[in-house]
Amino acid sequence: MASSDVTEQERVNDVRGAVRLTHVTHRYGRGDGAVTAVGPVELDVPAGEFLVLVGASGCGKSTLLRLLAGFEQPTHGTVHVSGAAPRPGQAAGVVFQQPRLFPWRTVGGNIDLALRYAGVPRDQWGHRRAELLARVGLESTGKRRVWEISGGQQQRVAIARALAAENAVFLMDEPFAALDALTRERLQEDVRLVTARTGRTAVFVTHSADEAVFLGSRVVVLSKRPGTVVLDLPVPLPRGDIDPEELRGSAEFAALRARVAHEVKAAAA
Repeated sequence: MASSDVTEQERVNDVRGAVRLTHVTHRYGRGDGAVTAVGPVELDVPAGEFLVLVGASGCGKSTLLRLLAGFEQPTHGTVHVSGAAPRPGQAAGVVFQQPRLFPWRTVGGNIDLALRYAGVPRDQWGHRRAELLARVGLESTGKRRVWEISGGQQQRVAIARALAAENAVFLMDEPFAALDALTRERLQEDVRLVTARTGRTAVFVTHSADEAVFLGSRVVVLSKRPGTVVLDLPVPLPRGDIDPEELRGSAEFAALRARVAHEVKAAAA
């Protein structure tokens, strides 16, 4: 009996943070007006991997992310996150293109609300709030109102809020698209560091080949609608302590970025 229990626990550990899409197709509408947004798609994402989905507008990137978050159900096929069908708010932490913070709450108040929904005991909120804000470089902002901080800082709060539940999977839907180039690069560096430190599985959606190669340990390029996988590329770049500018200036980075950009353009043609 004890041996069986150990085997089952090992099985659970194996799937925690893993993502699998099997024969997935998703269609909007019914009858003659139905539109197939994505599929068929097959993807296996091991726990701890940083997968970036890249492609032209309308190729189904965000649809796949919504399926992984449990916001929608596939028309055909199955989606599993940590070994089960995803449920909204439980399968993964999600960061959207806009921060979607509650403006009547302070920065800390937004984090507290996420901790409450995550079931964290109230007596732990102070410690966890401070820890999360420190993780995204916002240690001194807890008492400030949302409108008193910059757009980039608001997006960092959204990232901290998504990390509050300690889900094994972290989903990001073009979270930096509306930011200026300098802020975008800084937050790319922050996300790369945070996910490396937490060991969470990440799935990130972008249009940018540069962003995809900088962030991802693996890049998947989707075709035009209905989106299917046209390139599944490992990114063998260092993910530990390395200067971001050194990484972006390397020949290896340039070659990978050029290949991804070429495939995105070809797939959209």
